[in-house]
Amino acid sequence: MDIVELVNKYGFPIVAAGGLGYFVYYVWKWVTEEIKPVTGEASKVLVELIDRIRMLDNDLIRLNQKVNVVLSLRDEKEKNAKEKSTKSNLPS
Repeated sequence: MDIVELVNKYGFPIVAAGGLGYFVYYVWKWVTEEIKPVTGEASKVLVELIDRIRMLDNDLIRLNQKVNVVLSLRDEKEKNAKEKSTKSNLPS
């Protein structure tokens, strides 16, 4: 049977409802079989990337703290060296 015979026999609204029902079934099947597994895998990868970003952020925070400590120690050392040099240059 072709579509024209179906429309003549059952009417356009019934044939259109059947076609739309098949379309909904096709889209649902496509989403559950092809899209859903891909999104599940993508969300796993996303969680792994978020974990890596957190680790890198923690590493950057630690590194920044270390750099700040080294800079403050260097500043203190330079300040102490300047104080020693000014004390030694003072006349007694």
